[in-house]
Amino acid sequence: MKKLFMFLAVAGLLTFTANIAFAQGKDAAPANEEQVDGDAGAKDAEAADADASKDEAKGQESKDSEEGVALHEALKTKFIEGGPLFMSLIIICLILGMAIAVERILFLAFSKSNTAKLLNAVEAALEKGGVEEAKKVCRNTRGPVASIFYQGLLRADQGVDVVEKTIVSYGSVQMSLLENGLSWIGLFISIAPSLGFLGTVIGMIQAFDAIQTAGDISPNVVAGGMKVALITTVGGLIVAMILQIFYNYIIAKIDSLSIDMEDSSIRFVDMMVKHNK
Repeated sequence: MKKLFMFLAVAGLLTFTANIAFAQGKDAAPANEEQVDGDAGAKDAEAADADASKDEAKGQESKDSEEGVALHEALKTKFIEGGPLFMSLIIICLILGMAIAVERILFLAFSKSNTAKLLNAVEAALEKGGVEEAKKVCRNTRGPVASIFYQGLLRADQGVDVVEKTIVSYGSVQMSLLENGLSWIGLFISIAPSLGFLGTVIGMIQAFDAIQTAGDISPNVVAGGMKVALITTVGGLIVAMILQIFYNYIIAKIDSLSIDMEDSSIRFVDMMVKHNK
């Protein structure tokens, strides 16, 4: 699943880059104006009013469309003004970070299970058919809790102490699987604003170079470098904030699953002690 999300991330990046390149070479199409001649008479006046209403509606739709396109074009313009190199790196951080975050969210969603129902089913299976029947229940249940129970049942004949140690060890393995990929999201959260600040420094250097070349500290000379500095900083901070929200949500889900795993493991060990007696 992670490979699928990484492929989608790369495809999205290529599409976005192609769209930017197309926007740079795109020319504005000339607008066509229409004139409507009115005729005398009641019927002609009614027809003219109807046509005017249609033209007004079309004009409003065209205006709304132009506003939407204007916002889209404004984002592209700011992307280009911020510097294609640094802005592209920031966008790559966003796309890859979001791909890993979505993959983690789906993985955690599929890992969630009804542990109370599972414990009751395992207890009933132990009373009915013994350990082998309980293994079947765990094999047919998804989630880390069922996997932990299954590993404990595999060593049920070696005593409760061995079962407990197995549960603790395999619980650590399951926690590592749940936390897989979080380090990459944290890396992108750190890199995105760092790239923005790097663009800021380079923009300031460009501004001072322009001042030195012109020999004058005028707003027009400084504006170009300052614009690059501000745009890259804003882009990096926005990407970091978006990824931070997803990171904290994933951490919260992992903590919830961890508590559930620990509580279920304690109840499972008590169940095995009761079964052995």
